[in-house]
Amino acid sequence: MRWTRKLQLVIPTLLIVTACGAPEVPQAQNAPTAVPDRPAKPVELNVLDVAGNLQLTQGMIDEFVKTNPDFVSKVNYTKATAPDMPGKLKAEQNSGTSQTHLVLTGTDGLSSVIEQKLVYELLPGFSAKLPDLEKTYLPPAWEMQKLAQGQGVAVTYYPAGPLLEYDPAKVPSPPTSPAELLEWAKAHPGKFQYARPANSGPGRTFLMGLPYLLGDSDPKDPEKGWEKTWAYLKELGQYVENYPGGTTDVMKNLANGTSWMVASTTGWDINPRVLGSVPEGMKISTFKGFHWVTDAHYAVVPKGVSADVLSANLALIKFMLDPKQQAKAYDKGYFYPGPAVKDVTLKMAPQESQDAIAKFGRPEYDKLIEENPKETSLPAAQQVKAFQRWDREIGKK
Repeated sequence: MRWTRKLQLVIPTLLIVTACGAPEVPQAQNAPTAVPDRPAKPVELNVLDVAGNLQLTQGMIDEFVKTNPDFVSKVNYTKATAPDMPGKLKAEQNSGTSQTHLVLTGTDGLSSVIEQKLVYELLPGFSAKLPDLEKTYLPPAWEMQKLAQGQGVAVTYYPAGPLLEYDPAKVPSPPTSPAELLEWAKAHPGKFQYARPANSGPGRTFLMGLPYLLGDSDPKDPEKGWEKTWAYLKELGQYVENYPGGTTDVMKNLANGTSWMVASTTGWDINPRVLGSVPEGMKISTFKGFHWVTDAHYAVVPKGVSADVLSANLALIKFMLDPKQQAKAYDKGYFYPGPAVKDVTLKMAPQESQDAIAKFGRPEYDKLIEENPKETSLPAAQQVKAFQRWDREIGKK
């Protein structure tokens, strides 16, 4: 979650499981087949953000509401963590009332809702109500869209990492390989940190980037193809004091000197420095021969919403993919670059975004993005397995 938005909706644990066990979600919740081009009357949308995505897209949504009053009368925004979100949706669907109408999620939450069958399949059934996505998206964003398995639509994209972010006053020569990072962590116990991958973009990017760096047999198979990665993480874990539940705390620790070096991404490097939450002078480094692990945010529609709400959602998603709206995704570097669609330049972004990236962006990023291979995040089922194994074998300490 984006760390300047600390007030999150707290989802009670009882929504996730009760002493008797949560009942199964009703299965007869297929998407409405007759979805009108516009709602019979304007709908009030409840939008849940579990990825910090509103920083990038709330301006798009608010403009849609302003310019399309016949579709949406009002939007209510709430936030939660990605691990809590499936329990909330499941509780609503078990009660027969889907109070959440649209979820903005990263690949972590996307994996969970696909696995638990909590959202409607939007594609190909409603492709006529959306742009031609393959032609619209940047090629790596189109690859990320495939991970949604038709159950969501990518609205923002970036080549995330893995990157190392460090305090140059304390780390004069940053590691350039996983082996060097391990040696550095051994020499400086407790000074390297990354967050729990199931709720951290930099954490999961670090996790999914290691198999390429270490030469594992199958970087897309965390169960059978990550022998070197799991062994490496266990060894590295001897020198990691703790794993925060989200990136916010990792960046706080970097800022206050508790940590000297952390796993990061382009957005988590730029944005906290723009905001002054992390000192401007922090530096980044990359591993030699690294592969970018790409990331995206998705709009997904929970099961149980009405045909009118689904109609408004589809119109909103189409609006968000317009290049003029996509330019807002540059934001203040939070998901740098941010746009998922083709032909959206920084010059199209609001002046505030242009100024922030001009001052706090890094000239080397564009070259690194251009010259290094890009790999998609793990597919949903494999991502869930990777998170579960990390929790069980690495994070349990």
